[in-house]
Amino acid sequence: MIKDFENKNEWALILGGSSGLGLATANKLARHGMNIMVVHRNRKSELNQINIDFENIKAQGVDFLSYNIDVLKPEKQKEVVSEIKNRIGSSKIKTLIHSVAKGNLKPMNGAKHVLKNDDFHLTIDAMAISLYDWVSIVFDANLFAADSRIISFTSEGNTKAWPNYAAVSAAKVALEAITRSIALEFAPYGIRANCLQPGAVDTQSLRMIPGHEQIIAHSLKRNPYNRITLPEDVANVVYLLCKEEASWINGCVIPVNGGEHIN
Repeated sequence: MIKDFENKNEWALILGGSSGLGLATANKLARHGMNIMVVHRNRKSELNQINIDFENIKAQGVDFLSYNIDVLKPEKQKEVVSEIKNRIGSSKIKTLIHSVAKGNLKPMNGAKHVLKNDDFHLTIDAMAISLYDWVSIVFDANLFAADSRIISFTSEGNTKAWPNYAAVSAAKVALEAITRSIALEFAPYGIRANCLQPGAVDTQSLRMIPGHEQIIAHSLKRNPYNRITLPEDVANVVYLLCKEEASWINGCVIPVNGGEHIN
């Protein structure tokens, strides 16, 4: 195993890193020597498994920090970033990973509970605007490395309509727009920003979507390799984008699905 990031005093800040794509990314980067900090929001009933997963990350021999807070509250954001700055000293944040999945999965009509204006606001704020909030506060704290990477996760719902997915779809489009603008406006400071668009990944977030079984079946049918995307597939691409050789990739939406999007 090549420890690309070992002894570089650099960290990955992963928003939503206690499960799914965020957790897989934390494990992958830790195996290559990057220190890990995870900001997540979980109930007490979930913490036993999460603590086991976090111990596995620590076992890779990297430094590790975790904060179980509401990542969307401005006061908590400022509190955590201030504590991070005190904890890591002269070290810097090499990559900020946005893996926040919090939104409303309601139909637009034909049901007792349908999407309302507030549902769109909550979903877009959580799954899109929060990326800018965190990038801004980390930037203002002078915590980004000289060559740093911002990576967010979008979905095929950015261009396709799925039942019950309207609010999340709108959030994904907004997330991509914000990522592109970060790529442009923060480039003079050595920051690169890209979106990854995984295929269907069998995560807790996917299983919350009504009819997720059909989404998986459709992905299997379309995929040239006849399998769905794994969290580790996505984490591998995050790792590649964090490498020095990826410094000229900026402002992109990159499919990570084994070619599923071409079929």
